[in-house]
Amino acid sequence: MKLVLFQTSPGAEILPGALTGRGVVDLSLAVKKGYTPQLTMQGIIDDFDRLRSTLEKTARDESATPLVQVQLRPPLPRPGKILACIANYWEHAQREARPLNMFMKNPDAVGGPGDTIMLPEYTVPWMFMHEAELALVMRGPSKMVKAKDWQSAVFGYTCMIDVSAREEGRKTWPASPHTSWLGKSFDTFGPIGPCIATADEIKDPNDLVVRFWNDSQLRHNYNTDDMEHRVPELVEFATTVMTMNSGDLIACGTNHEGLGALQDGETVDIEIQNIGKMTLKVSDPLKRKWDRGVYMGADSTNPDAVKRHRPQ
Repeated sequence: MKLVLFQTSPGAEILPGALTGRGVVDLSLAVKKGYTPQLTMQGIIDDFDRLRSTLEKTARDESATPLVQVQLRPPLPRPGKILACIANYWEHAQREARPLNMFMKNPDAVGGPGDTIMLPEYTVPWMFMHEAELALVMRGPSKMVKAKDWQSAVFGYTCMIDVSAREEGRKTWPASPHTSWLGKSFDTFGPIGPCIATADEIKDPNDLVVRFWNDSQLRHNYNTDDMEHRVPELVEFATTVMTMNSGDLIACGTNHEGLGALQDGETVDIEIQNIGKMTLKVSDPLKRKWDRGVYMGADSTNPDAVKRHRPQ
């Protein structure tokens, strides 16, 4: 299933739904609603095994509202935790895997389809860049999960844009040590969506195409098979450090080829195979301008960029 949160009009109640080929089917009568939309979705995750047959029947049999007549909201509006990988893709003639590492991203950074990425009125000489990533939606409580048991802890998958502040004009990796938390945690710097694709929708999370467009120009275009540390290892690492609860997220990192600046007035799209596509706007109250070139080496629209640096 593809689970969503949606509104039928601005200011209307946020409801749980199923995204289908016919549109969005309201699931609110089939689930227990929480005090907040986040708690509603966490309840669905926790109770999904019992609810599944009812939800699937509702999604199949009930009438659907065309997608153009609803507003999708972030499927997890306020995750308890967002863990994000630092780097994690073979790139730039690299021959050895870097140590696995993660950072915490502000849960209030979350936005969703149709929202606006707001660049901060912050005077540090940074530029703000897109990083298109696969994110794991966790089922918990999960602690000390071994890599071989990773599927017990992953409920599903969503798309995430890890918006990142980087030193202005910087064209080489690694990032400034100040950017992994501070530069990635401004409000609106973690859009997710358009849905949560449940685990059964994805045969292999390490074989998905991730694409990102900036004003219709394809920037990111890579396969998750290029991860240095693959999904089972990410789950083991994260749950060794901390308990991952239902609705927490692990962002799997990005291939930095194709990276570029985000700036005022642009429209961006992220799409991950078998999950979906969402569109957002970019706004900058300071109207800053940066070169629109590619900043991290080679342009990933080159078909050789996919897997070209993987060790043989």
